[in-house]
Parts: sequence; C-alpha cells; structure tokens
Amino acid sequence: MTVSSITTSRVQSAIAAASSKTGIDFSYLLGQAKLESGLQANARAATSSASGLYQFIERSWLSVVKQHGAEHGLGWAANAISNSHGRPSVSDPAMRQAILALRNDPNAASLMAAEHASDNKDALEDTLGRTATGTDLYMAHFLGLGGAKKFLGAMQSSPGQSAAALFPAAAGANHNVFYASNGQARSLSDVYGRFAAKLGAGAADSGTGTGTSTALAARSFDLGDSTVITGGNESAQDALTWANAAIGRFKTHASPQQTAANLMRPTPDTARLAYMMLASMGG
Repeated sequence: MTVSSITTSRVQSAIAAASSKTGIDFSYLLGQAKLESGLQANARAATSSASGLYQFIERSWLSVVKQHGAEHGLGWAANAISNSHGRPSVSDPAMRQAILALRNDPNAASLMAAEHASDNKDALEDTLGRTATGTDLYMAHFLGLGGAKKFLGAMQSSPGQSAAALFPAAAGANHNVFYASNGQARSLSDVYGRFAAKLGAGAADSGTGTGTSTALAARSFDLGDSTVITGGNESAQDALTWANAAIGRFKTHASPQQTAANLMRPTPDTARLAYMMLASMGG
C-alpha cells in the first residue's frame, strides 16, 4: 500500500530534525529509510526481528537506545536496559515491548538511526583511514560495525570475491542482496555498488539527493505568494536566494575531501536548507 503524502511528509520532517540534531546528512538518512522501509514507519521484515523506518533488529535497537536514548528524551527507556553478558536486555517484558515499539515512531527511529550512523562513521574512519561514505555507513547498518569492517577490508583487497561466501548468514536472510535473479552470487563490489545506487535513488526519489542542482532547488522553492516558514521566517524568494548562494559556495569552494565531509557533517545552513525544502512540500 502506498504511503500517503501526509505520512511521508511527517516522516521526512522527522528525518530532517534528526539530521539537524546529530549532524548526519539528511540525504543519507532519507535514502537509508527509503531503502530500508520505503518510508513506512511500521514496516516489518519477514526474515528477522527488524522493524520500523530503519529496520533495526531488536538487539541493535536496544543497544543504541541504551547509549543515546537519554540524549533525546528517552531516559526512561535507556535506564530500563541493562547489559547481560555483553547483550542488552530488559527485565520487564512489558517495558521491553514498549521500547521495541519505539522503532515504529519516526522521530525516535530517525534520531537513533542518525546516532548509530554517527558512531559507525567515527569507528569506520579510524579503521579505513579515510572519510566514510554514505554507503560505508549503510554497510555498517546492514552487517553491523564488525561486519562492515570485514566487508570493506575484503573489498579493498579482493573486490571480485563472493559476498555470500564471506557472509553466509546474511546471505541466507537477504537472498536478493547477495544473489542475482539467475542465482549467481554477487561479488563484494557488486553488493556495494547496488547499495550505493539505491541509496542515491532513495534520496533522489524525494527530490533531495546530494546532487541537487540549482535548477531543482529553484523548482522546489517556486511557491508564488506563499511563505516558507523557517527559523528566520524567510519568504520563498529569500529561501531561493539563500539556497542558490549556498549551493554555489558548496560547488566552488570545497575540495572533494571537504565536500565528502560536509555531506556527512552538514553545517547548520545545510540542515536549514533541508527544513526549507520540507516546508515547501507542506511538511
């Protein structure tokens, strides 16, 4: 069933708020949600315990809420989670279900996904010795941090080897990811490349990809006599003028390394632009 435009707008607003609060790129978070759940807050996986906008499995969700919940008004949930033999657990069954149900709340899910991405970004960059891309972060979400390090390290040295052979459990639960329609096992580079393309398409489908041009921005803010309501109460023309200037600075004054860093750690202006884009769509 197609998600209504109102629901989609609310989901995008939640993602934009999480981006602003954590510094993780809006387009990455949007693309990830599109890829994971089609922007459906109540999505459930058929082959695992994954649920919600970002398809967190139960263990991963409890871990990230324990670590970051209190920072975002979820102290009651974080305090109820304990670590037993290295695994997060909740002694009260009703409380456990209440915490797991937060995966279906777009605001909580977006915030925890952003915090999880931020943690993974720092850890991956320490290991890789370079700026982590959005696809690197997605691999950490998909395979776990240890799995992502293993995947990326193996891909660097032997990109053509079978991904399924290296990750048989993940391949068993995600056949379409690891195998082509003819049954042939995909290589590490194939899996990585498909995720990269899908992440980009997920953001582009909503008109907010990192490759957004000035022309696209102009269409997004072409609101006639309407007003874009933002922190500074700018008019639509004010928003368009600022957007064009921001995109121009981004394109002409940043090195490739700075550009990659800015995409993952946007300035307040970048987050502000995301909010204006959402406002223009009625969010």
